[in-house]
Amino acid sequence: MQDVTGYSQSSTRPVEVTKVLRNTYTLLALTLATSAIAAGVSLAAGVGHGMGMVFSLIALGLIWFVLPRTARSSAGIAVVFAFTTCLGAGLGPVLGHYLAAYSNGSALIMQSLGLTAIVFFGLSGYVLTTGKDFSFMGGFLMAGLIVAIVASLGAFIASLFGVAISGVFLAISVMVALLMAGFILYDTSRIVNGGETNYIMATTALYLDIYNLFTSLLHILGAFSGDD
Repeated sequence: MQDVTGYSQSSTRPVEVTKVLRNTYTLLALTLATSAIAAGVSLAAGVGHGMGMVFSLIALGLIWFVLPRTARSSAGIAVVFAFTTCLGAGLGPVLGHYLAAYSNGSALIMQSLGLTAIVFFGLSGYVLTTGKDFSFMGGFLMAGLIVAIVASLGAFIASLFGVAISGVFLAISVMVALLMAGFILYDTSRIVNGGETNYIMATTALYLDIYNLFTSLLHILGAFSGDD
């Protein structure tokens, strides 16, 4: 019999996918809440950019070296919470900068949150409703991400030598925002179509999509706010 659902012929696949989706979105909601609390505490405590960078580096260490070894055990859940808490704490100084440097800083943050939510729910809802497979985007998205990372490093080094590159950073932010929108489609599609069966890894991927989309949109809105 022809499979018209996009799933395999196994009768257990839809149940498995539903379970992964449920666990993923539950854990994602919890980690986002934890991350938001950590960002608020970091902001209230006046954590500086240097310490914020330390938190971000700790988060990178967790996701690169610890999570791959624990993702298939209950310890992986603790690692995900530690990782998202560190990223949230690292976000505090960034939010503090916008609140201090822009008279409408709080509005910019709320607008970025709102746009991030609209993009995430809209794109995820589209994949969940249609079941469309976006796995073909994987290579393109990874190539684009590498270009964005290299461009960011180059722009940062140039800024150390006093080169005015605000326009370059803005272009990179636009590129990252578009890439994260693509990754939301790709990562959600992998869950729906059975390409990702580990809800801990699925949660991590979607969290990073949301985090990077939010920070990119915040930079874009700040650049066009006309109040710096």
